[in-house]
Amino acid sequence: MSNGQRPFKVLGVQQIAIGGPDKARLRTLWVEMFGLEVTGTFRSERENVDEDICAIGSGPFKVEVDLMQPLDPQKKPAVHATPLNHVGLWIDDLPKAVEWLAGQGVRFAPGGIRRGAAGFDICFLHPKASDEFPVAGEGVLIELVQAPPDVVKAFSAWTATAGTASSAA
Repeated sequence: MSNGQRPFKVLGVQQIAIGGPDKARLRTLWVEMFGLEVTGTFRSERENVDEDICAIGSGPFKVEVDLMQPLDPQKKPAVHATPLNHVGLWIDDLPKAVEWLAGQGVRFAPGGIRRGAAGFDICFLHPKASDEFPVAGEGVLIELVQAPPDVVKAFSAWTATAGTASSAA
């Protein structure tokens, strides 16, 4: 299935998104008990979502935990219907990743590359495959997120250090 070497890297987890009928209940656990900081909010009629953007960690290794509720529980997308709504992955070159993955038969959700809630360019892999596109998230929505230069640099340095440490062991 591969058409040569992959022209991009998955650097790490950028976010997880958790949906529920009431984000206040999600905040009780994630913010009040686990101590995550609310760093922003996002509301979109088009995406049927009202979310709190929370964070754990810092710098390029910060991971967002998005707590989401639907604006209208009867409309789609139903951000609360699957409690683990999606996983976001930092990508070093999003346009190359999308082009290469599409060539491998990966199904993308409608919308293409666009600006996401946190201000980064994003796109989504569809959770379900089709006859035309036989590779998908197998039930999980996957968000690919363009990593900013400082994140690419930090992960590259971390990978180089980890590789040196493991080869010395």
